[in-house]
Amino acid sequence: MHIQRKEYTKFREGSVQGRYVTLDHILPFMNAMSIHFKVVQVGISVQGLPIRSLTMGSGNLKILMWSQMHGNESTTTKALLDLLNFLASETALAKSILKACKLQVIPILNPDGARSYTRLNANSIDLNRDAQLLTQPESRVLNEVYRLFKPDFCFNLHDQRTIFNVAGTREPATVSFLAPAFDMARSVSGNRISSMRLIVAMNQALQLMIPGQVGRYDDSFNANCIGDTLQMIGIPTVLVEAGHFEGDYQREQTRELIFWALLKGLETLVHDDLAVFAVKDYYMIPENEKLFFDILIKNLHVINPKHQNGTALGVVFNEVLEQNAVQFIPTFEVLEKGWKNYGHRTYDCDDPESLSALKNESFWSEIMN
Repeated sequence: MHIQRKEYTKFREGSVQGRYVTLDHILPFMNAMSIHFKVVQVGISVQGLPIRSLTMGSGNLKILMWSQMHGNESTTTKALLDLLNFLASETALAKSILKACKLQVIPILNPDGARSYTRLNANSIDLNRDAQLLTQPESRVLNEVYRLFKPDFCFNLHDQRTIFNVAGTREPATVSFLAPAFDMARSVSGNRISSMRLIVAMNQALQLMIPGQVGRYDDSFNANCIGDTLQMIGIPTVLVEAGHFEGDYQREQTRELIFWALLKGLETLVHDDLAVFAVKDYYMIPENEKLFFDILIKNLHVINPKHQNGTALGVVFNEVLEQNAVQFIPTFEVLEKGWKNYGHRTYDCDDPESLSALKNESFWSEIMN
């Protein structure tokens, strides 16, 4: 890349941070961006909230990006704001992107879900399972946008849970990618190859920042998913999943990593470099596994004799919106002997120092029960 990582702070949008990101939070930013880019309302949500997009650039290569199709997946929205700040800058790379490309960006596709901090829309429908039936206004908005815009590439931007690890390792899947399938056989076409090559480019950039912490998402085919639908009609699509970085529950560090991944993707497309990235390297990205707990408590029998030797307790945080802030509420799962899980934080009840620290956790009394 033509800019260094330390320069990211110049483009980071400081007015929007944390996990709870709604239309109200980003509207001042979008209004300010109207000086540089075309900002239009492309539709309305179930509850009548506007769905807005930004369009920029004068090139022939058309790229469509959208985020918060699931309302509680806000990390990539923050990264998009940072990317838009970069594209509004006077850097040589930004100018070359806007000269070669025309981009359309929808920062929040599901503003109702964003406001209530839920995956679903206001009709309790998963928009990423509505690509064929188009029962929801938000699904129809996205369908109309890509039908009229006719993108050459699409970026479908999401968050994934803290439970994912990179297969065969105890590294968190901080970022995951997928070149969606377009049939049950998971066949490989020219369009899917383009998606794979683009992911290889993005992964190579991220490996310099988070070596071993990039995973590949499950590519089971589901025609109701938007990425699979787009691949079916011949539009190369990349699914990007923002995951957990150690200690980063507000996903501010992951936000930066998504910024760099998207920028690398744009740079690769602008320079027409896809051919230099090998498809085999896409399959070398390890798949995701689901072996992480937010907290892992080993040797549970030491403090609670009703459990057998070797038993552990896994704690997963349930994200709950309370008073306009996301709270992390612990839920518990007993792991019987032979478990093979990891913890983003780990306590060992056999270790007096570790046990002493565990007793300071707010859920200590729940463990004892």
